[in-house]
Amino acid sequence: MLRSFGPDDPIEDAHGLPRGALARAAFTPDLVTPALLGQVPDEVWRAGVVDRLGGPDAAAAVAAWTRPGEVVAEALELVRQARRRCRVALLTNATSRLPADLRLLGLDREVDAVVTSARIGAMKPAPEAYRRALRVLQHSAALTVFCDDKAENAEGARRIGVDGVHTPTTAALREALLERGLLDDSPSFEPPSVADEVLLVLPEREDAERLAKTLAGQGWTPASVHKELLAGEDDAEAADWVVELLTAPDGRPAGTRREWLDALAEEHDGFTSDNG
Repeated sequence: MLRSFGPDDPIEDAHGLPRGALARAAFTPDLVTPALLGQVPDEVWRAGVVDRLGGPDAAAAVAAWTRPGEVVAEALELVRQARRRCRVALLTNATSRLPADLRLLGLDREVDAVVTSARIGAMKPAPEAYRRALRVLQHSAALTVFCDDKAENAEGARRIGVDGVHTPTTAALREALLERGLLDDSPSFEPPSVADEVLLVLPEREDAERLAKTLAGQGWTPASVHKELLAGEDDAEAADWVVELLTAPDGRPAGTRREWLDALAEEHDGFTSDNG
């Protein structure tokens, strides 16, 4: 929603191609899907488009078609306002070319993170795309708003507990952000309460100490390890190992990353707790 692209017609007309030929060649699933999943680089995909088009002017047509687009100023202003209240990440189905395009347009500086399908190996609207993006961002689904101009992508986000909103226009995006207290003229908004502290409770000391070291390196605090005897057990060996987390790397309470921490604990046969 931050970029717009002009019609392909002038490019096709200039290079003697039928109207719609570029899109038909470029977006056939067998050709574009490997690029969107990061299995092949953008250059390989575009070379395939040239081959599909054929003809002496195909390479020149694809070169002209390979443009970064234009910034949608109204959407960018909404993003800037929202960033004064929360972190803003861009999740998009895109090839390996996207980072370069964003840098060219200056949009890489306008968001806190960029997560592409080529990076995570999953595409919207598959639920796994949102789960992997949340892991990358270390963010909780329950405290995340996702806006998309395609209804099926918003629905995909809602299937995993994210507040997915269909925003086909800039006006719809503004309304969605306004209702959630994320714009300058939003009414008073109370975010849902979350526990400040999260305890990772793990059965193995080695796992607890290793994870504590990793999390501390990422900026979690205090990331300290404690031994906790199991209730009703006298044997000193019958104990859980607890990693105490109070603050996430972005300075917000550890509880705002609860879903990501839940998944991390489950990977090590453990669980999370608010109160130990």
